[in-house]
Amino acid sequence: MTSFVGTLADDARSRVLVVDDDAQTRHLLEILLQSEGLETVLAENGQQALEIVKTFKPHLVLLDLMMPGMTGFEVVKKLKRDSDTRSIPIILVSALEDRASRLQGLKAGAEEFLTKPIDHMELQIRVRNLLQLKKFNDFLESHNQILETKVQERTNALRESFVESIFTLIRAAEFRDDETGEHVKRISHYSHELAKQMGLDKEFCELIFYASPMHDIGKIGIPDHVLLKTGSLERAEWTIMKSHTTIGAKILANNSSPYLKMGYDIALGHHERWDGSGYPGGLRGEAIPLPARIMQLADVYDALRSKRPYKPAFEHAKAIDIILKGDGRTLPSHFDPAVLEAFHRRTDTMEEIFTGNCEHVP
Repeated sequence: MTSFVGTLADDARSRVLVVDDDAQTRHLLEILLQSEGLETVLAENGQQALEIVKTFKPHLVLLDLMMPGMTGFEVVKKLKRDSDTRSIPIILVSALEDRASRLQGLKAGAEEFLTKPIDHMELQIRVRNLLQLKKFNDFLESHNQILETKVQERTNALRESFVESIFTLIRAAEFRDDETGEHVKRISHYSHELAKQMGLDKEFCELIFYASPMHDIGKIGIPDHVLLKTGSLERAEWTIMKSHTTIGAKILANNSSPYLKMGYDIALGHHERWDGSGYPGGLRGEAIPLPARIMQLADVYDALRSKRPYKPAFEHAKAIDIILKGDGRTLPSHFDPAVLEAFHRRTDTMEEIFTGNCEHVP
């Protein structure tokens, strides 16, 4: 397993709150989590859990859905309404397998759902991924606080440090997907050039230069057996893969930095399509944030130019032809016409960026 955060054994200081009215289940989960080097504390009902959270300050909550008194749904809502506990990821655990219960839990704010009887490997993977997300959120928030407290004369130096930290996280996500740092650089330049060609102001162009590489940061939360698979993905695996958009949004959510706010829009929306055929929300037209619409075309161009296990690299002219005319999978209707027009006017610059002849930083 290769990841930025590492294995559960590396997270020995991570704290997990286990909430279940069944003593046997609590004990089983305690054994499984402690065997991974995690610190645990147990609660037998929702009210007790809410009290423990105040002092134990867990990094993750494993929460039974159906308990006497306060249900798991109610506990989730209370935790997510409180600014002090809103960022704690929650895994709902239940014997219920119906879709309605899962949707209700996710709507309440839970990040994951586990079905009893609990599979040890599935528990390990989900706990590991959510602890990674928690670490990223804490890391980003701490940098926001630093930026907000520094005096004006240090703003530029702090911004550079902040951006470098973000790019470190991005490179970690890209490394897991067998990408390179060159892909990250190209995406920045494509997006900046398209925004500039569209006549957008200097501030927007600078923001998208630094925010666009965050588009796939959610891949840090995709299990290796899906992310690194060389063959075709099964339907269930494809559903997991598509979740990198929402995972990325969770990583970047609730931040005051304009870079991260734009990064949030890009991470969540860069697979949406102008004609409404994209994901995760099936958004159409201007309902898709502009940075995501720009990033989408930049990402498609770079993907067409790059070799993948399932496709060869296309030459520049072929990639342009596919984007402007379509090839069955990629259609002009997928793109914002204004972005497509800007791209068409600057195809020569796109080629220069791909071949490494564009090193300008705004």
